[in-house]
Amino acid sequence: MTAYDPENIFAKILRGEIPCYKVYEDPHTLAFLDIMPRSPGHVLVIPKAPARNILDITADDFAHVARTAHKIASAARKAFNADGITVQQFNEHAGGQAVFHLHMHVMPRTTGVALLPPMSHKETPQVLEDHATRLIAALGAA
Repeated sequence: MTAYDPENIFAKILRGEIPCYKVYEDPHTLAFLDIMPRSPGHVLVIPKAPARNILDITADDFAHVARTAHKIASAARKAFNADGITVQQFNEHAGGQAVFHLHMHVMPRTTGVALLPPMSHKETPQVLEDHATRLIAALGAA
């Protein structure tokens, strides 16, 4: 397996070199909006620990990511009046991984509405700001 690359885009977001639409942060994880969402409110949850994917993260660090994804899923359901939630996590090229810093996708779903294809539509800043505001409010109400 290839080594972790500290210059990947999510590592740069963690270091503050690239901005993001942050919705949640704790000592172990960061959750922010995907700028090319597959559904409204599509959030990425990443560990602060440098981990390429599930194959090289510690069980404790992965548990932090899972707990944050659980928290985000509950807030996203409220914020977007979702009928369901899709959670995805990919590992290595053959597994569908495109950014090589472990991340979980949390996507609110509406019955009868398909997910957009991956990386097919860059959302506007205004919409992303609105979605972040809604998620942050739902997290505060939890």
